[in-house]
Amino acid sequence: MIDLAGHAALVTGSTKGVGRSIALAVAAAGADVVIHGRAAGKASEDVLSDCRKLGVRAEFITGDLAGPTDIAVEQVFRQALAALPTTDILINNAGTYDDVPYLEMDLPRFERTMRLNVQSPFFLTQRFAGHWVEQRVNGRVLMIGSINGRLAEPTHSAYDTSKGAVEAMVKTLCVELAPQGIRVNGLAPGLVVTPLTSIIDEDPSFKRWMCLHTPNGEVPSSDVVGDGAVYLCSDAARHVHGQMLLIDGGMSSWQQPDMPANWK
Repeated sequence: MIDLAGHAALVTGSTKGVGRSIALAVAAAGADVVIHGRAAGKASEDVLSDCRKLGVRAEFITGDLAGPTDIAVEQVFRQALAALPTTDILINNAGTYDDVPYLEMDLPRFERTMRLNVQSPFFLTQRFAGHWVEQRVNGRVLMIGSINGRLAEPTHSAYDTSKGAVEAMVKTLCVELAPQGIRVNGLAPGLVVTPLTSIIDEDPSFKRWMCLHTPNGEVPSSDVVGDGAVYLCSDAARHVHGQMLLIDGGMSSWQQPDMPANWK
């Protein structure tokens, strides 16, 4: 088992879905963890409790990373260090998407998607990196992207654009920060079951269709993302820089699956 004992991680957007799964995996590997969400509630209490049961220190902070970027980033940065001053892992998971046809997309919705998915991780990483360089800490940064950064989806133009930017960010920040002892990588899930993808359970035909387009035939829970996150933040990946790991069951490798003869 990969060991993260002695490390402390901030996981943004970690009260549910992929972020929650990553926080629990990081805690299971032995790292202390800062849980982040827009507001306290049952979801934050549950994930805190589950992390603490794993024998690590877990704290909760709030902050709306879709708000004005400079204010939100500073708020989250300062709260995280106050909660766990030894934080040396930043996992930029908080994100959003709009299911809106391109011709109906408006500027406010587009800008909100970019603030949360691109601007906030860009500048939150900058804030932590500056602190780590000053303190001579070998930090680790993980950007959570999406298969949508490589494969487009109708009515997801803003989201797809933002996730393409995240993948480019991984590469350029790697080049800038690796000489400073800071490792930057990314992780891109395919379709997994989260509160935001409830259509998977609500529409069996949609799930069948997505399984057909995935070589291993699965639409798994978000738990599959956690192990990859732990690996990329660990010493086992010490020579892995600027890479985007796709956890997608092979979907991104398959140009066009064959239609079964009995498909309905």
